[in-house]
Order: sequence, then structure tokens, then C-alpha cells
Amino acid sequence: MGIGRFAYTPILPMMHTQAGLSPRLGAALATANYTGYLAGALAAVVAPRILHSRWALRLSLLILAATLALMPLSRSGSLWLGLRLIAGIASALVFVIAVNAVLPRLHSHHVGWTFGGVGGGIALSGTVLVGGDWRTAWWITAVLTIACTLPAWYLTGSPTQPTTERGTRSRDFTALLTSYTLEGIGYIIAGTFLVAAINENASGPVGNGAWIVVGIAAVPSTALWAHLSRRWSRATLLLAALMLQAVGIALPTVVHGVAAALISAALFGATFLGVANLAIAIGTELHVPHAVAILTTGYSLGQIVGPLAVGPLLHNGYHQALLVSAGVVALAAAAALLVRHPSRSLT
Repeated sequence: MGIGRFAYTPILPMMHTQAGLSPRLGAALATANYTGYLAGALAAVVAPRILHSRWALRLSLLILAATLALMPLSRSGSLWLGLRLIAGIASALVFVIAVNAVLPRLHSHHVGWTFGGVGGGIALSGTVLVGGDWRTAWWITAVLTIACTLPAWYLTGSPTQPTTERGTRSRDFTALLTSYTLEGIGYIIAGTFLVAAINENASGPVGNGAWIVVGIAAVPSTALWAHLSRRWSRATLLLAALMLQAVGIALPTVVHGVAAALISAALFGATFLGVANLAIAIGTELHVPHAVAILTTGYSLGQIVGPLAVGPLLHNGYHQALLVSAGVVALAAAAALLVRHPSRSLT
């Protein structure tokens, strides 16, 4: 899922220079993917049986790999839009099914490492740039996705859980949903344009290397945040992660150079999956039915809004977009201030 969702970020600059991809179409492709992600999340809300289906997971993984393999076969913007839309649907289903499979079964530390798999996919997606050709890069992502599908083939969905009482913490969940939706807006702007923004002030290898750093930092990050939750409340950690992320996103816009780029990448990678893990864990603790799917829906709505909001700024480069991203993540931190820590902890 990490490969299928995020490989577009390092490939985007190559498609600009080699395939004639315009900034406007580049943003539209991102939006198509996020629209598909929203559709997949909504499907899980409307038809919750999907969350427990092994075959839905398998089919989604295969479809995701196929969409990556088909990207280089044409330079048609319409085909690219359709493929990224379908990839978004498949990605969302993989995410919600996998999360629902592990949350009831694993301790929080192991759930953290499960989320880290997305970071591993991001790091792998950065390696596709070795050949320097946009077509080859997409085919490599397809092969890597198939390789990851094989060990995931026998993952089973969680058993259907009886509906618990609707919690009395509706205000907390509303604040959480608001924060997570804003995070979707802010994080995805950086997640889409961070490499391109860094490349404006540094050579291509720096931007590409920064993306690999994002993935490497993300791998252990959720396990680390889960470990910290033994001492501090998840609500407090959510606030801290969002503040660190805002600083990391803004950093390359005010400080240029390799060090700033790598620090920015490390802070972004170390927080965005941690935010997802913490938000979903808090939502689950609040006894809200289908909390994972609902939070993912809000997140994906934010992802659609993000690229559209900064689209008019892209003709001046990508730094203004990153500043908007950092500001929205700061707003997400403000909303997180209203989330009180639930009394029950996940084990």
C-alpha cells in the first residue's frame, strides 16, 4: 500500500521532464488518487463486511499492482487519471482491512510496526529512481507491489465484532475527526510535492534521497509513538506529532541546503504515520462504531481538498504550497487540543 500510494511522489518530477506532465495535470492525478481513496473508505463505511473479507484484500492488492504496471503504457492524461483513481480505491481498502485485522489481535507495539510497513513501502518507492526513466520506475513499483502481496496473501480479516455502546465522548471524536481531516489536507500537500520543492533548491539526488529518508524514518515511527503512549496519553502525543510535522514541512521553505532537506524529510516521515496510528487508536478507544473507516473517510476528504487548494500556487513553485501545508497541520494540532484522552487504553 505504501508503494502504490506514494511512489507517485518521487516519479512526479521525472514525469514532468520526460513525459511532458504539466503541473496542473500532476495535481489532478494526485486528486484522482485521493478521490479514489475516499471512495474506498466510504465503501468500508457503507458495507462494513468488506473489513472482514480476505478476498477483498487480495483483489485490492492485485488491482493496485495492475494500475502501477499500466501507467507507462500511454501518455494519455485520461488513462492516468483513471488508473490513479482505481489505485486510490484499492489502497484505501487494503489499509482499512489490514488495520481492522491487526487491531483486535496485536499489542499496540506490534500494531505500530504494522503501520511502519507503509514507511517501508515509501522507502522502497524511492529506489525506483535508480534507472532515471519514468516508465521503468512505474514497472519497478508494480514488481515491488507484487513481491509484497505474496506474504500478505494469507492475512485474514478480523472477526466481526459486536457493536459496543456508542460512547458518550462524541465531542472528543468530533474534535479528533476534525484534527485528522485537517491533517489529511496538510500532510498530503507535503506528501505530494515535498520532493519537487526540495529539488527547487538542491540537485535531484537530494530530493530523491530525502524521499527515501521519509520512508526510513516512517518504518519505526509508529512503534516509537506506541511505546511513548505507555507514559503519555495518546491525545498529548497526537498534539506533539502534529506540531513536529508542521515544523518539518515548513523547514525547507526557510532554510535551504541538504541538511534542512534531510531534517525535514526525517520529521515528516517520523510523524505522519504516527499521527494516523494515534488517531485511529484514540477513535477505537472512544467506542465509535467503524471508527477506522470514518476517520479514514475524513482523512481522504482532506487529501482531495489539499492539492486543489494549492493548485493556483504551483505556477510560482512549490514552496508556497509547503507553507500552506504547514499552516493546516498547525490547525490540526489546535483541534487536537480539544481531544481528551479516553479512560480505556488499548493493549
